[in-house]
Amino acid sequence: MTHHAVTADPSELGFDPARLQRIGDHFRHYVDDGRLAGWSFSISRRGEVAHTDSYGQRNIETGAPIEDDTIYRFYSMTKPVTSVATMMLFEEGLLSLDDPVAKYIPAFAEQRVYTSGSAASPNTEGLRQPMLIWHLLTHMSGLTYGFMHAHPVDAIYRTLGYEWGQPKGYDLEQAVNDWASAPLLFQPGTEWNYSVATDVLGRIVEVVSGMSLPEFFQSRIFEPLKMHDTGFWADTDDKLARLAALYARNPSDGSLLDIGAMGRAAEVKPTMHSGGGGLVSSMHDYHRFTQMLLQRGELEGARLLGSRTVDYMATNHLPGDVDLSAVARPLFSETEYDGVGFGLGFSVVIDSAAAKSLCSVGEYAWGGAASTAFWVDPAEELTAIFLTQLLPSSTYPLRPEFRRLVYQALVD
Repeated sequence: MTHHAVTADPSELGFDPARLQRIGDHFRHYVDDGRLAGWSFSISRRGEVAHTDSYGQRNIETGAPIEDDTIYRFYSMTKPVTSVATMMLFEEGLLSLDDPVAKYIPAFAEQRVYTSGSAASPNTEGLRQPMLIWHLLTHMSGLTYGFMHAHPVDAIYRTLGYEWGQPKGYDLEQAVNDWASAPLLFQPGTEWNYSVATDVLGRIVEVVSGMSLPEFFQSRIFEPLKMHDTGFWADTDDKLARLAALYARNPSDGSLLDIGAMGRAAEVKPTMHSGGGGLVSSMHDYHRFTQMLLQRGELEGARLLGSRTVDYMATNHLPGDVDLSAVARPLFSETEYDGVGFGLGFSVVIDSAAAKSLCSVGEYAWGGAASTAFWVDPAEELTAIFLTQLLPSSTYPLRPEFRRLVYQALVD
């Protein structure tokens, strides 16, 4: 059991303690009026934890409170971990960003691209250029998600059994081959669309390393960073007891519904290891991951990446240095589009005025489907994490509110 506590006087780190109190005061309303079951958050600067708070319940039914070692489903906050794993193999010379995906997953060699028609009878064309590894890292691959309900190809994924999960008993190799059999939304490299691309990267990590994704994550990332609460399921009785319940908003009256069936995926050993959304973790563990990023690849003597590699991942890789509003399909997603570009596994702020939010240029971030979020701000040497368990993440504007409240507390 690992705890997460304040390690330095916030005023010595440039924060106004009274202004920091505003954050918890604001989010307590969400619990008191029944919009959230509970939450925790943590703010760090220069490697020190300046402020942390939690409130509410991890399980409304049992009355169990949110504690500083509560375990959450991180969903898409798994993606940065998979992206780091990919770049570790890149650094070892085992793969290149411009390698065709089909080099590692032959099923992608036959990929077609949707042009028109229905999910039942789509018209397609061949690839003008192959799908490359950087297309997966930047979500410019043409892949999609079955849960998006925005395009005939999304419906094809659902027909294959992929909406919020995969057919029972399927493993990652099978899932990736199924996605390769469906058409792409667009020619790789021409647009941005949030997708299963990071799950495909997870499979490439397996093929290239010769290890399963859980083995690679455990031996190469979680052990070195001492992330002992993180994995593809709550694999001990202790972790199971600390796991928060998963909720959604009841459309009829706004009350919280326990979505047990989907939540239970985190309670049993999975057959498919989702590099795009499979991890459970705790505040303490993900904080350690963000500190490794802030310190450009290293934490307490454990170096995962070279400093230049982390800088490169946190650079906007969208062609022409445009923001997402210029190339992204206007869909549900884990980030704002204006003033925000995309790097290798993270969103990246490229214009804070266009973003209409207090933030720094170069700040990189991502969030998960159950309304979790984090960001790393190299300019301010700041990291922040917000954790809760409400699906989907677009239910309430938790992220922009959290970001604004964190930055208004900085006064140095």
